[in-house]
Amino acid sequence: MSIQRRTLLAGAAAAPLLTPLRARAQAKPIVRVGVMNDMSGPYRDVNGPTGVACTRQAVQEFQSGAFDVEVLSADHQNKPDVAISLAREWFDNRGVDIVIDIAATSCALALAGIVKEKNKIMIATSTASSDVTGKACTPNSMHWAFDTYMEARSTGGAMVKAGGDTWYFITPNYAFGEATQRDTTNFVLAGGGKVLGAQIYPFPETTDFSSFLVKAQASGAKILGICGAGSDLINIVKQAHEFGLTQTMNLAAMVAYTTDMHSIGIEMAQGTRLSETYYWDLNERTRSFQKRIQPKVTLWPNMAQAADYSCTLHYLKAVADMGPKAAQADGAATVARMKAMPTDDDCFGVGKIREDGRKIHPAYLFEVKKPSESRHEWDLYKQIGVTPAEEAFRPLSDNACPLVKA
Repeated sequence: MSIQRRTLLAGAAAAPLLTPLRARAQAKPIVRVGVMNDMSGPYRDVNGPTGVACTRQAVQEFQSGAFDVEVLSADHQNKPDVAISLAREWFDNRGVDIVIDIAATSCALALAGIVKEKNKIMIATSTASSDVTGKACTPNSMHWAFDTYMEARSTGGAMVKAGGDTWYFITPNYAFGEATQRDTTNFVLAGGGKVLGAQIYPFPETTDFSSFLVKAQASGAKILGICGAGSDLINIVKQAHEFGLTQTMNLAAMVAYTTDMHSIGIEMAQGTRLSETYYWDLNERTRSFQKRIQPKVTLWPNMAQAADYSCTLHYLKAVADMGPKAAQADGAATVARMKAMPTDDDCFGVGKIREDGRKIHPAYLFEVKKPSESRHEWDLYKQIGVTPAEEAFRPLSDNACPLVKA
């Protein structure tokens, strides 16, 4: 069959007009969420791939026909300069609107300035230092899940009340460790206890803690306050058992997660006290979330990874409420909208975000079960206490955040 030249030319002329019109009709705004954390170092299990999976779970569950969502991930290697470089690349060239997770406190404190400069958003979920919503707070940053004040109040305060009135700390030599020891010391002293000593160690190169543990045991303290996290915490607990330190001292894991206790093993970890704001077996809603995420992860989510799900979901709700164009144009305005909206999800339940960017919810004090009490490998905790949401975090009256007027 022959085609007339006139028809062919007419079709060719129409094609350039039809294609852009179709593309414009189908195009949607794309909101981009960047998960920046430790994918290869000491905090990999604390955030890492499971944190990314939880973020993607929130995107999958969020329903909006108004915009699409993409998730990017990157490893900052716990180096602030790498975190800054990645953030600038994401913001300037990749169209990323929000960075979450963060992990290392030094990286979070560095990124707080970048998101303010670029008018983007940062939500720290696996960062510990309470300084994120304290002296380093910005209109563009928020802190989810936990912080050193909450951990110190929930774990440290409870152990002092239970008779653990003398402490010795083992602490990494950077901002996270400093904040953890500082906040815990304040609660120990306020409860009438004493700090008998502390050992600061180089992070992340330290793996042998034997000499530090010998000093801790020699101090005569009742409580060993472990201010390291991730693989450091795991190594300290294991070595404390090997040296017999647990026969004379109780272990207080100041920042710890289910993933840590699972790695240590319930035989060694039993009796360890710690605080988390999420646990898979807390209630029907947490069990529902675990059932949905379980096929997609190897390590069951801890509070930091659950917070990636929670904060992403709340952020997307705010974007839908504002409209993607307005939300992408002004990070500080989006943060303000998120603060104005109550939070609610299956991991943390109903909550809110304060003026200083602190996400508020209860904190739970747990004790690691005995092997005879555990039903399976992730049945790790028994709840022994709870701190209500309004009491769990540093009060606004402390005037820690310069944005909050007394």
